[in-house]
Amino acid sequence: MSDYIIVCEKAVRLAGAVLMDMLGRVTVREKGRADLVTEADHASQETVRRTILAAFPNHEVLGEEDKPSQAPAQPADFRWIVDPLDGTTNYVHQVPHFCVSLGLEHQGEMVCGAIFDPISNECFTAVRGKGAYRNGSRIVTSKVIDLSYALAAVGFPASVTRGSRDLKLFAEAATVCQSMRRTGSAALNLAYVASGRFDLAWSFTTKIWDVAAGKLLVEEAGGVITRMDGTRLPLEHGPFLASANKALHAKALGMVEAAGCLPA
Repeated sequence: MSDYIIVCEKAVRLAGAVLMDMLGRVTVREKGRADLVTEADHASQETVRRTILAAFPNHEVLGEEDKPSQAPAQPADFRWIVDPLDGTTNYVHQVPHFCVSLGLEHQGEMVCGAIFDPISNECFTAVRGKGAYRNGSRIVTSKVIDLSYALAAVGFPASVTRGSRDLKLFAEAATVCQSMRRTGSAALNLAYVASGRFDLAWSFTTKIWDVAAGKLLVEEAGGVITRMDGTRLPLEHGPFLASANKALHAKALGMVEAAGCLPA
């Protein structure tokens, strides 16, 4: 496992260097309405792919910017899941809050992961059963157990519609939480929950590459991450509700219910 996390951190740091090198000189296109992508996303992803396959040529790499034709005919036992640039809109506008997220799945379970913020040079890492770390120092979730003391982070989709679950829960949370943040990076939101900076985080529209590494970080730091109804969060299920501890998570579930945002 030590080999895996060493390569994992190496890959995200190399990809982060690519992002920094290209910052401020990229062209932008829309994958969907307000859903941006740049050549930096692709360059970062290829850097991760090359780094992983150089060390583990028999492993699979699943990236956000993959085309459907790149899916392997036969899935490998080990699959690396990468978001090469989480926070692309921030990156495009040169807002200093974006990251590279990479996690390793073995037969359906996340076994290690890393989230790297190249602006702050903070690398959040976790290995199953070995805890979570920031630049080598152990991190744990906060001890906040009441929503009125909680700093919460919300993830919105690229395009928000009136009357959406996103806005309903945001409005409910704004009345009961101490304060709210919309950072533009679901992966960093989870890393911040793991490190005790945020007490609560959620998103209805994330995908597997947004959550893979962050899910393990939260769990290894002592936090709780589930689906919006409190059931186990499968790896392929992007939408999540994460909190610092079980007591706060139970109250967050009540908040979701009060907002009328439980799954049908």
